[in-house]
Amino acid sequence: MKKIIFTGGGTAGHVIPNISIINELDRNKFQIFYIGSKKGIEKELILKENITYFEIFSGKLRRYFSIENFIDIFKVLLGIIQSFFIIRKIKPNLIFSKGGFVSVPVVISGFLNKIPIISHESDITPGLATKISSYFSTKILTSFPETINYLPKYKTEYVGNPIRKELLQDNIDNSFINFKENKPILLIFGGSLGSQFINKEIRKILDNLIKNFNIIHICGKGNIDKNLENIEGYKQFEYLEKEMFNALKISDIVISRAGANSIFEILALKKPNILIPLSKKASRGDQILNAKSFEKSGFSIVIEEEELNSELLLNKILELYDRRNEFIYKMNKSNYIDSNKKILDILNKYC
Repeated sequence: MKKIIFTGGGTAGHVIPNISIINELDRNKFQIFYIGSKKGIEKELILKENITYFEIFSGKLRRYFSIENFIDIFKVLLGIIQSFFIIRKIKPNLIFSKGGFVSVPVVISGFLNKIPIISHESDITPGLATKISSYFSTKILTSFPETINYLPKYKTEYVGNPIRKELLQDNIDNSFINFKENKPILLIFGGSLGSQFINKEIRKILDNLIKNFNIIHICGKGNIDKNLENIEGYKQFEYLEKEMFNALKISDIVISRAGANSIFEILALKKPNILIPLSKKASRGDQILNAKSFEKSGFSIVIEEEELNSELLLNKILELYDRRNEFIYKMNKSNYIDSNKKILDILNKYC
C-alpha cells in the first residue's frame, strides 16, 4: 500500500483543499497521514476525517522585524527535527503540501529524506511559505495560471484549485433554512473566521435587503447579533460545515471575501458574486489580486475594503442581481478545469 503524508495549516484555506484531495483517494490503495501544528485549525478538521495526525512545532514566518522571529527560528528547527523522524518512521512514497507556516519544516524534512514533494499554491502570488518550499519541492502546482511567473517555471504547473466533491453533487438539503417567503437568496460569508467589518455594513442595510432577498449570513464565531435573531428572511450562523455546500447551492447571489478556496467554489457553481478582499493592512494583498483576476474575467464585482460603505454595498447588491445572467454567462464561458482529477493524476505519477 502506498503512503502519502499531507501537510498544511494555519487557516481553513490551507486544509480544506487537502481534505478535497484526501477524500478522493482510494483508502484501499493509499495509507494517509497528516503532519500539522499542535493548536492550528488543521488538527480539528483532519481528526474529523479519521486520519492519523502528527503534531509538530511551527513558527510563524514574518516579513517584518519582530523579536518573535528569533524565537520562532528555534520552533521551525525543532519542527524540522520532529518531521524528519516522523517521515523516517512512516517512509512515505510522497508528501503533498498545501502551504502555511507548518508546511515548511515538513517539506524541508521530506527533501532531506529524499521523498518526492508536491506543493500547491492557491493564490496568484505565492506566500512566503510556498516560496521557501519551492526550493525543496519536486513539483509545484498552482490555482491561477499567472502564478507560474513567480515560481521556477521548469517545475511549476497550472492545475486549478481543488474543489470539495460534495459541492458538485446534485443533492440539496435546505431544511436548515426554512424561509417562509419565496425570494432570491443572498449568501454572505467572510471566510472561515467571518468578517466583523462586512457584518457591520450588511446590518446597516438589512431592512432594505430583506425587502428583496432571503439572507443567509455566516458571521463568524461570536458575531451573532441576538437582536436580529427573530427577523423573518434573515438567518445568522457563526459557521457552517456540511450545510455550507447547501447554502452555496441554493443561493442566487453571494458576497464573499476573496480567498482562493471560496472564489473557486463560487466559480464552480456559477454564482454571481461581490468580492470584498482583505485589505493590505490585514494581509499581504493576495486576496486583492485574486479578486481583480476574477473581476477582469467578468466573474465578479469587486469592492475594496477602503471604499466600502453601506450605501455603496446596497447599490452593488442590487446591481449584481439585475446583471446576474451576465455574470453566469461569463462563468459558463470560463476555462474552469477539473483540478481534482489533474492533481490526483500527478500524485499517482510521483507515488
